Amino acid sequence: MVRGWRKGLLGGAFASLVALVPEAEAQVSTSWVEPCVENLVEAEILEDVPDRLNVPMTRAEFARTLDRTLERTFPEIETPRETRFTDVATNSPEFEAIARLERRGFWESFLDLVFGSDRKLARWEMWVALTDGLDYRAAQTPRSLLDRTYRDAILVPPDIEAAIAAATERQIVVVSPSGEDAHWLYPYRLATRADVAATMCLILAKDGFPNSIPEEYAVRVTVPEIRGVWLTNVDSEVLFSRRELRQAIDRLHRLNFNTLYPTVWNWGYTLYPSAVAEPVIGRAVDPEPGLQRYDMLAEAIEYGHRKGLRVIPWFEFGFQAPSYSELARRNPDWLTQRSDGSQTIMEGEHERVWLNPFHPEVQQFILDLLVEIASNYDIDGIQLDDHLGLPVEFGYDAYTVELYRSEHDGAAPPEDYTDPDWIRWRADKITEFVGRAFRAVKAVNPDAVFSVSPNPQHFAYSRYLQDWESWERIGYIEELVLQVYRDDIDVFAMELQRPEVEAARHHIPVGIAILTGLKNRPIELDLIRQKVRKTRELGFSGMSFFFYESLWNWAEDPPEVREGGFAELFPEAVVAPDVID
Repeated sequence: MVRGWRKGLLGGAFASLVALVPEAEAQVSTSWVEPCVENLVEAEILEDVPDRLNVPMTRAEFARTLDRTLERTFPEIETPRETRFTDVATNSPEFEAIARLERRGFWESFLDLVFGSDRKLARWEMWVALTDGLDYRAAQTPRSLLDRTYRDAILVPPDIEAAIAAATERQIVVVSPSGEDAHWLYPYRLATRADVAATMCLILAKDGFPNSIPEEYAVRVTVPEIRGVWLTNVDSEVLFSRRELRQAIDRLHRLNFNTLYPTVWNWGYTLYPSAVAEPVIGRAVDPEPGLQRYDMLAEAIEYGHRKGLRVIPWFEFGFQAPSYSELARRNPDWLTQRSDGSQTIMEGEHERVWLNPFHPEVQQFILDLLVEIASNYDIDGIQLDDHLGLPVEFGYDAYTVELYRSEHDGAAPPEDYTDPDWIRWRADKITEFVGRAFRAVKAVNPDAVFSVSPNPQHFAYSRYLQDWESWERIGYIEELVLQVYRDDIDVFAMELQRPEVEAARHHIPVGIAILTGLKNRPIELDLIRQKVRKTRELGFSGMSFFFYESLWNWAEDPPEVREGGFAELFPEAVVAPDVID
């Protein structure tokens, strides 16, 4: 019997299947992989083995081949002085490769302390090792994906189905052409040199290595993916004319984006004609001259839908407003404050105030705006932002203090605004409001996706009283687009792998917000590529970019180079994930 690296994995019928795997594969044509092998030999990744491509690889050979492959794409690491595998001597020819790969995480799922260097490698072992070390995770439900992709998917046991699904989505699974819609996976066959070589070529092709594997041999699956972009009126005029907006939508459609998030509420104004806003603010729409000439939201929806894009209005400012806005001036009793009575907060050069999220009139105003949009426009959803919360130092206005007293036997709120119980009380009140907003939108438009784009939970909760983890757990969120604007790719990846994020992506589509630049903060195209790649490797449901203007402008690269970069990231059109699915 060929023992698996993973203890307890192969039991019963599955173990019997492995026992039946021959020591060598049938001699079949390998001409399809020979160009790939030539490229690997030239790159000194694979030894020249033209007559041995049907011969199964040993685990040691696989480790050495994989280690040489990664030297081209991964940063070099220092060779560890030891490995946990008791049968791998430090003076053995495969020690360095096995030890380096162990440090990179390639054997994490394999629980044995015996590596078995001379044992033959099974195909499933290759994929599990690769998805471990490359951090590949499936965006779709693994079992569903496998069942519709492979005719022998039943042979994949539950504890490796996620790994096989992830390898399939990342297009590193090689099969023999069958002429059928579904493929034969043969997970228990031994991995030949041809199998390993082809897989290495597919991995390297993601970084510009010649892709010499014929399409019929590499499994291709369509993965639904959010490809969104925020359109705002800050440092951008894209929303201020029908012509500009249509040109933007045409451009995004050409580059295979599929979701627009146009802002509809910021700077204390609506960006669409609002019967709700007019009596409160004194204007039905933002005073920008371009917005007086047409209904921006109606145009974005009509033309966006014509081009096949989802349109999800973005409620950008939430409870925040400029201190000098008509909204703040006309409704002073709607504002909240710190314990010292101050009401303003600086964001750059702009002075802001916060509407009191606990005040019933504030809540009703925001609810009425949300319902107005959901009732009057053919939207695909509506999105709340990180401003639908409250800075932790606020909440000491007279209304909130009295509300707190009424629920705490007359006791005043703690003077320490970071007091855990005081934070929890305010956060729970905001959660209750989000529940009201969710139900109100769904009552008038059940098909509208309720989307939220917050900061990471640890920051959102402690700094802005946004407990989106609870919102998601309760069921108030149907799409999460997490703002992770970190320049360090390792820190970026760490934020994506926090437990609450991992839990959410098993319930709902979770996309990652990627910063493409600000007017005074250009972002390199290479960093954007790295973040998109990591988002995909970790199995997220897509990404959205902040924001439209900085996709092309303010960077060192000219706009045509930036556009070409996004064309490479999105070479073909895909649909966004279906919330119901």
